[in-house]
Amino acid sequence: MTTKTRSDAEWAFDAYEAVRHRLPGVRFEQGSLRVNHLGDLCDRVDVFLLDAFGVLNVGEDAIPGAPERIRALQAAGKTVMVVSNAAGYPKRLLLEKYARLGFDFAPEEVLTSREVLLHGLQARGAQRYGLMASKVFGLEELDHLDAEFLAEDAAAYDRAEAFLMIGAAEWTETRQGLLEASLRANPRPVLVGNPDIVAPRVDGLSREPGYFAHRLADATGVKPEFFGKPFANVFDMALSRLPADTDPARIVMVGDTLQTDILGGRAAGVKTALITDFGALKGMDAGDAISRSGIVPDFIMPCP
Repeated sequence: MTTKTRSDAEWAFDAYEAVRHRLPGVRFEQGSLRVNHLGDLCDRVDVFLLDAFGVLNVGEDAIPGAPERIRALQAAGKTVMVVSNAAGYPKRLLLEKYARLGFDFAPEEVLTSREVLLHGLQARGAQRYGLMASKVFGLEELDHLDAEFLAEDAAAYDRAEAFLMIGAAEWTETRQGLLEASLRANPRPVLVGNPDIVAPRVDGLSREPGYFAHRLADATGVKPEFFGKPFANVFDMALSRLPADTDPARIVMVGDTLQTDILGGRAAGVKTALITDFGALKGMDAGDAISRSGIVPDFIMPCP
């Protein structure tokens, strides 16, 4: 399901604001510096943490100029790492996609909330999971789990001891109703591998697992556990890949969404940069969105 009008971008902004009580609490006091693109930050920043959707690409297309900009940062000796909530994709497919779009990332330079979720599952005992995910990708990277894809069989929901919300491309209102009914009858853990409410596509904003997770929380009272931006677990894993003496003041989280990329980066203690002309804020007044949310990036730029 996609949305196509400016009012839908406003809807997405309001949807994020409506769930702020479930997001990290952070105070913002500084103002924002407007720059042209990421290259303008080279003197200030050593490590670039990049959201993917809305920063590198929109859907299956690279943002114009983004591959060249990232190559220039890499050639300048900067550390560049993708930090994405794209939990629905195995890393192998993401690396293939980025290469096809003109980016050159090593596996350790791409961190997704899928990895963070799988890392978190290691601390849990064996459980039978009901899986919100696209069957088209099979169980790649998930085959060690006792997991069953959720569809229209109500019994599958009731058999699950916990639920994993990873990808929503094949999710439907019928499936959402079955999940909520099963949780109302028997509350169980819900682990969300993608906290995003929306993601930018060529034809609009798709609704992501976070959208459905917040809905079921409101409907059932079950509190989901989120893995990915804006939550600390993904930033802890990203920063653990950097040298211990890396100065947080010279790390920037770059994203298109105030309530995930900018809020999460600030909570993690790093600088933040907002992309305004692609992604979640496209067509909106970014200054008004910043004022309404109280989420203030360190840098604002129209494009990467």
